[in-house]
Amino acid sequence: PRSRRCQATTDMKILGIETSCDETAAAVIEDGTVIHSNVIASQVEMHARYGGIVPEIASRQHMTAMIPVVETALSEASINLEDLDGIAVTHGPGLAGSLLVGVNAAKGLAVSHNLPFIGVNHLEGHIYAAWLEDGVDPESDPGFPIMCLITSGGHTDLIVMRGHGDYQLVGRTRDDAAGEAFDKAARVLGLGFPGGPEIQRAAESAIGTEPRLPRPNVKNSLDFSFSGLKTAALRRAEEKGMYPPREDHNIDSQEVSEVAAAFQEAIVDTLVKRTLEAAQRYDVNGILMGGGVAANSQLREWMSDQSSTPVVVPRPGLCTDNAAMIGAAAFLRIKDNPERIWDLDVIPNLRLG
Repeated sequence: PRSRRCQATTDMKILGIETSCDETAAAVIEDGTVIHSNVIASQVEMHARYGGIVPEIASRQHMTAMIPVVETALSEASINLEDLDGIAVTHGPGLAGSLLVGVNAAKGLAVSHNLPFIGVNHLEGHIYAAWLEDGVDPESDPGFPIMCLITSGGHTDLIVMRGHGDYQLVGRTRDDAAGEAFDKAARVLGLGFPGGPEIQRAAESAIGTEPRLPRPNVKNSLDFSFSGLKTAALRRAEEKGMYPPREDHNIDSQEVSEVAAAFQEAIVDTLVKRTLEAAQRYDVNGILMGGGVAANSQLREWMSDQSSTPVVVPRPGLCTDNAAMIGAAAFLRIKDNPERIWDLDVIPNLRLG
């Protein structure tokens, strides 16, 4: 991607709202790049005891947290609702109940103040997180086409972005997403939730003595498949007597670290090789990564080291779910067409490209 210096600004401020899963988030974004506030109420500890997200609990917690989170975001940005230029909200993909809370709250705020109001695809938000903070001009050409790797708990997609709003899905997971595979492997190893950060933490003390795990491969395709790798990790843990967990199980043991490192390396190696293959096939000018798994330090390092084209990735805090990315993704659409989509509904299985 080309120079990320900011051009002329419009001073357009948008309130973004994100409730696709287990984070209630609101942010005020100016001109698609400047973060005036970015507030997140996380439910991680609430769901950790179950080893995964419980949709009903998530929905109820969103209802409790929504108004305080929005009020805090407006206060930190020193702005009132009537001074906003628009409101954007995630309307898919995600958990239906969680999405409904965010969409209805955003719609109510927009109706009461007659503000432009649009729905944003959560995956598109992860792409536009790369436009935040670093001064890129949303109206410029950052070097299209770009190969986008969106990898999270629910999605592992390869998308060619040929311009703003112009997407082509060229690869996706056929079973577990990378983040979901991390969660399941962490559970097998007796680690915490979410699994990605726990696997990375455990792998940091590994010295590389564990035999490598298989690399998933879907022949004649750019798709991903992680279910076989997940099963291989389970079998490895069973062979070592680590699963099912025993009362004396030590999550800080060297054995756990070595298996965690082998699993992380297999995931990262697969993501990097498949993305680089797609980038070469579609002759792109750069690679962009987004989604929670893009916060993984080994993935960021390996992708940058092995790619012959520039790699753009937001800081880790903007890779995970947040509302700033929703406001960034909405900027050009609201600027060019300040519509009010009052009949907006949630689409839990919404696709991009």
